[in-house]
Amino acid sequence: MSLSLIRKLCLHLGWRQWWLILALVVGLAGGIPLRGEGPTPAAWFEKLPAEGSLAEIRAIAAREGWQRVADALFQGAKQAYLQDRLDLASAWLNVARWGGLFAEEESHFIERWVAAINQARVGHPNMARDYTSVPGRTLGDFASPELQRWLLANRGFSDIFFEQLSPCDSIPEVLRILGGLLENDRLTFETYASLALAVALVYDVPPPPGWPHAQVSEAVLPRRLPTPSSAFGFLVAADRSGRTLHRLAHLPTEQLKHVVDFAAPLAELTWAQSAIQVPLARLAATYEAVRYRLDRVSSNEMIWPGSTYDLATVLATGGICVDQAYVATQVGKARGVPTMIFRGAGLDGRHAWFGFLDGNRRWQMDAGRFAEQKFVTGLAHDPQTWGDLSDHEIQFLSEGFRLLPRFRQAQTHAGFASAALGMRDLPAARQAARKAINYESRHVEAWEILLTSLRLLKEDPRVVEASLREASIAFQRYPDLQLRFAREVSDSLRARGETSAADYEERLLARKNQGQRVDLAIDQMASELARALEQQPAFEQMRLFRGAVEQFGRGAGMDFLDRIVRPFVRHWVKAGRSAEAARALEHVRLVMAPPAGSQLEKELLGLVVETKR
Repeated sequence: MSLSLIRKLCLHLGWRQWWLILALVVGLAGGIPLRGEGPTPAAWFEKLPAEGSLAEIRAIAAREGWQRVADALFQGAKQAYLQDRLDLASAWLNVARWGGLFAEEESHFIERWVAAINQARVGHPNMARDYTSVPGRTLGDFASPELQRWLLANRGFSDIFFEQLSPCDSIPEVLRILGGLLENDRLTFETYASLALAVALVYDVPPPPGWPHAQVSEAVLPRRLPTPSSAFGFLVAADRSGRTLHRLAHLPTEQLKHVVDFAAPLAELTWAQSAIQVPLARLAATYEAVRYRLDRVSSNEMIWPGSTYDLATVLATGGICVDQAYVATQVGKARGVPTMIFRGAGLDGRHAWFGFLDGNRRWQMDAGRFAEQKFVTGLAHDPQTWGDLSDHEIQFLSEGFRLLPRFRQAQTHAGFASAALGMRDLPAARQAARKAINYESRHVEAWEILLTSLRLLKEDPRVVEASLREASIAFQRYPDLQLRFAREVSDSLRARGETSAADYEERLLARKNQGQRVDLAIDQMASELARALEQQPAFEQMRLFRGAVEQFGRGAGMDFLDRIVRPFVRHWVKAGRSAEAARALEHVRLVMAPPAGSQLEKELLGLVVETKR
């Protein structure tokens, strides 16, 4: 399959539904046989996978390859699903998934993975420049026989693995890490399996230069994770000795990913465990424990000026908000608390705060946040991909509904929906996706499968638009998702010539978001402006820009500057219209009226300088 077709599939489906994409790609490429009788006895599927049947499956795969057995496993799971034997079907689907994963050739995976990294824009200089494969090697070759046995037999772990795996994860490295941790100490691995998976998913690729924040140099903070075994061992030892504030064996992988992403060396974390012994209820106070350095702010010294950045030094000398958030998150991680740094744009400057999982296992997302700055949202790194967590992902984490039994039931139906779509059984995919949505209307991947099925079935665009509107309503508490599906409605209307209706839909969105989420309204306006800068004449670009300034500029802050003003000014300067850009910028300064001496004023003045070069 060509890389361009893979990209089209992923743009169509959304990269997050990685298994759906893998099933389609492998199925269409002929990697898994889609017709004919498989080599597996029908009697296997009358009961849950057991050591005997799994041993036979491994033996067949050893003789004939995983490709030979994968489709037969899917078919057996599908029959159980059609008979409404969901527990049996779900168990066998996991075995089939492992078969499909083990069967994929390394070269094919690298092509798919690189496309995913590029599409998600999470590639960075700390990653290798080139990734090569060994001819004939499959992903199964990266899992030792012992690991393969363990994975096939552990249904609960498999459920979480396939739920958590991202298209941006390097599966060979994930399997290598899991295999190493299992071989080191099987009993510890099994006790802390969710922690082991978190380590594997985070440590499969190195972190980027700007993580955990960009306001300290690489020379002072090297951005180097510890080895997977040392990180796993550090946390297991801390948990067993009572030095953690959460019982790590009881936390799910989606939370533990925010524990294992250590930016500070393990030696510093060991120091923090004894030197900063705050109870979980007072973890937020560690933010204020770092004295705020007003002198650095007044001198615009935003990069750490010292030659060392260890926790003790930052605590002793003080820092700005990003240093406060850094210390607080690292102290939390040292004590087994999931934490994340948030960075956001306020009215007159940029700020950093942190979030953590409290004693009730609820995320507190505003430790150190300034309410008067009206931060609508903040950006936080996703340690699994090193990109940014979306708004809805942060809300999903906070709400925790994906840990509930109802979501697990939805997952079963979504799994079969993706398998059916991979086998090009579009009516079955549509039906199973609808069942998943009926269990949990916030199942994003199920909506993606449903919409993809409708489009591949060549349903009337009005039918697709009706489902898009339904999805938009389902996610009305998650503005970024609601906006995404609503935009697809307007795009569909525009594609079939209903331009006026599309414009009306976009105006409705803009009005709604201006009242509820100004940042999303600005985001929509930024998209329109970007389109105009590429396609429209200069007078239309200026008309749209001035309209944005009048609509959003009064009382606006850094977000408006970053998303609207800066791109417009730089585009016009590059186009040789510096004088006009400067005049437009003067009008912006009058409308925005930044506070004297604020960071907002400084950055606006910096743009003025750019127009005079």
